[in-house]
Amino acid sequence: MRQIQLEDTRSGRLQPLRPREADRVVGIYACGPTVYSRIHIGNARPFVIFSLLKRFLEHEGHKVNLVVNVTDVNDKIYDAARSLGRASAELAAEMTAHYKADTDALGLGRPDHEPLASQTIGPIIEYIQALIDRGHAYSVQGDVYFRVRSDPGYGSLSHRQLQNMDQGEGIEGAERKEDPLDFALWKSRKQGEDTYWASPWGDGRPGWHIECSAMAEEFLGVGFDIHGGGSDLLFPHHENEAAQTRAARGAELARIWMHNGMIQLTGEKMAKSAGNIALLHELLGEYGRETVVMYLISGHYRQPLAFSKEALEQARANVKRIRETSRKLGPGPTAPSDPGEAGSLDHFRLAFFDALADDFNTAAALAQLNEWLRAAGQLGVRGDADLREMLGVLGLDSLLEAPKQAPAEVRRMAEERMTARSLRDFAASDRLRDEIAAMGWEVRDVADGFQLLPL
Repeated sequence: MRQIQLEDTRSGRLQPLRPREADRVVGIYACGPTVYSRIHIGNARPFVIFSLLKRFLEHEGHKVNLVVNVTDVNDKIYDAARSLGRASAELAAEMTAHYKADTDALGLGRPDHEPLASQTIGPIIEYIQALIDRGHAYSVQGDVYFRVRSDPGYGSLSHRQLQNMDQGEGIEGAERKEDPLDFALWKSRKQGEDTYWASPWGDGRPGWHIECSAMAEEFLGVGFDIHGGGSDLLFPHHENEAAQTRAARGAELARIWMHNGMIQLTGEKMAKSAGNIALLHELLGEYGRETVVMYLISGHYRQPLAFSKEALEQARANVKRIRETSRKLGPGPTAPSDPGEAGSLDHFRLAFFDALADDFNTAAALAQLNEWLRAAGQLGVRGDADLREMLGVLGLDSLLEAPKQAPAEVRRMAEERMTARSLRDFAASDRLRDEIAAMGWEVRDVADGFQLLPL
């Protein structure tokens, strides 16, 4: 059994994964989206990374309990709903449904639990009361704030000094805070806020950070194995989650903190607020799920990932190569034409899984997969069992499926193109080829006519 190690943000070192549970269940909590609009490709990266990490851990014999929350109570939701003249709960429910449909289209399955902040209000209130009772929080005029300086370990996750911290709350509640560093656990209802709950401190709603602490503990307890999310959440969100748990429970929330890098467009983080977004459902419609997944795992999860048409086209080319190679192999056990060469193929397969065991390095694993494909071609391999095993862990085993039948409209266009070529109308032929490609198909000329292959 492989020893799996992951880089822990707190320690800055690779840490061996030793499941807390005796039955080898690995508990993972990953921060999901705030649902005030459709998600973009950047939001999809952690969903893909932690869905595939679950697949790999299960391949290695672990059971996995993956929890990915949905933040459906947040200032951004209020603001977006107000600008649209809609009820905030209605907008949040609609965007939650879009989020689930868009991520369903990735074909990686669902997390084991997907709690909503709006359905966790009771545990959130209990959490806040525990912090007040322990002297780590205080209420004032309907708001509740966390005393940052009451936690000696504050800053140990993000490696920031107190004097260099800004909670990002602006001037809201500044006059009520004991210290500018303190952050909101409960916010009193403001004029125009149409979603709120009763609490011991008055009508209002939870702050963002306490939502995740409560949802994580609700499903995984305290001290679970892996807490994940984007690197943009490291401070203040994850720092505050960790502090709240230490203060309320006297223990660390998670044993390993994993952070994926951001997707960048022209050197800047892709973000809804910056307006430089590429929506996931649009990219899936244009490129297909396999290309999008391939793109998202093409770099190491901890590193930023450049977004460009060229990067997506490269992912599409990789997908196409795998699909075409698999057709030559055929189904069944992997067997080189020369049985004595089987060891070289197995070397690449083992190196593939070793790369994933070493801080879930999908980029290195893909390199070994490509080496396997190259060697398979040279050795005249028949059978796709090894390839199916590797692709299954990456959520790309659909590339081994038999080609689907092209729609009637695509076939009609291919026939028109064949006629245009026979008339030497190459302009029309090229135009039809491009239109067919835009519909997700490649047309190839063969001896008895044409062949249509999905892109």
